[in-house]
Amino acid sequence: MSANLAGAHYPVAVVGGGQAGLSVSYCLRERGIEHVVIEANRVGHEWRERRWDTFCLVTPNWQCRLPGFPYSGPDPDGFMARDEIVRYLEDYVSFFAPPLVEGVTVTRLRRAVTGTFELSTTAGDLTADQVVVAAGPYHTPSIPRMAERLPSEVTQLHSSRYRSPDRLPAGAVLVVGTGQSGCQIAEDLHLAGRQVHLAVGGAPRVARFYRGRDCVAWLDDMGHYAKGIDAFADADAVRMRVNHYVTGRGGGRDIDLRAFARDGMRLYGRLTGIDGTALEFADDLKGNLDHADAVAEGIKDAIDAHIDAHGIRAPAEPRYVPVWEPSEQPHDRDLRQAGITSVIWSTGFTRDHRWMEIPAFDGRGYPMHWRGATGCPGLYFLGLPWQYSWGSGRFEAVGRDAEFLAGHIDAARRLADVCGALTGAPASLASALPVG
Repeated sequence: MSANLAGAHYPVAVVGGGQAGLSVSYCLRERGIEHVVIEANRVGHEWRERRWDTFCLVTPNWQCRLPGFPYSGPDPDGFMARDEIVRYLEDYVSFFAPPLVEGVTVTRLRRAVTGTFELSTTAGDLTADQVVVAAGPYHTPSIPRMAERLPSEVTQLHSSRYRSPDRLPAGAVLVVGTGQSGCQIAEDLHLAGRQVHLAVGGAPRVARFYRGRDCVAWLDDMGHYAKGIDAFADADAVRMRVNHYVTGRGGGRDIDLRAFARDGMRLYGRLTGIDGTALEFADDLKGNLDHADAVAEGIKDAIDAHIDAHGIRAPAEPRYVPVWEPSEQPHDRDLRQAGITSVIWSTGFTRDHRWMEIPAFDGRGYPMHWRGATGCPGLYFLGLPWQYSWGSGRFEAVGRDAEFLAGHIDAARRLADVCGALTGAPASLASALPVG
């Protein structure tokens, strides 16, 4: 599709051509709704350029359910590697040929007095009656200010720029953060024989397999991935939860930080300060490890209850027994004495919606929405974690969210047509009409 967008008008503009943007494009096409998908890079960019060489999904392939294009490969219980994920998305584009423009960045979004949305892009300005922002939540790598205090000779990078152990200088590596990326990167380095120092945070973990099945399969059967956010009394807190750490590497296995420590990895509590070569850590290592284990065992309790309640035949399995306990909780470490030459910040991302000149955010900069529909009629978000369910933003449920929004967009369009016919209002006011 031509990259010249100057002066164009579309009923719907989709910003972002990842799995979310492509999913809603498919659903819009199924309804015969004209639209354009604007992608700043190439399809698959986030997977191709911001994941390490051995990266793979932590959810099984059968959960990859993009609309009209579920996983059909030979290994449904396996875990797609980075390059396979990119191919899956590229094959999806070939499958239904969305109206996709690649290599174009949307630099500004605002609402005109006429009710239409005005989008400024690097390929010209265009307008749209409705807009879906499917750019995801992981915009700007977040690195704490304390990083500025590290000596200049120490190599430091965000987890999104890590590729492989052999691209780092010789020496030990400090990994800060134990979300999914931090734990998997620490494992990658550990398996390569590098001395790893790991600052452990409060992220929970989950067992890979339990009682004969992947825990994801049990949780899927139990309805956890489809449970809506409105079923939780603490919805705001639920949306901010970090994901459980586990890995699909080698066919899938647990990530047990205690086992890493037993085998030579050095564990600490949260990193709280840096003063030259001196690192300071919180006194929370044992508590963080215990919390992660408690969450994993709690999930097993729920699986046991599900098995009992439904009379399911499943093999018994002994519960986890910690293989290592910290005999002490180190509060400090000197970089040079420990031989640490690299620091990897697995400290997440911040959202950047500064290009959106629309009052659709709360005081934390989080989009205010219900299932992706905002209080600004005609403006939607798609692909957010916990947009509606645990599966939102992932291959598992982004299609369900896209289907819901496509229906909402279609309803708004039809309502505008009816109101226009009855009142003579111009079509440009379509997006200003609230639905529901």
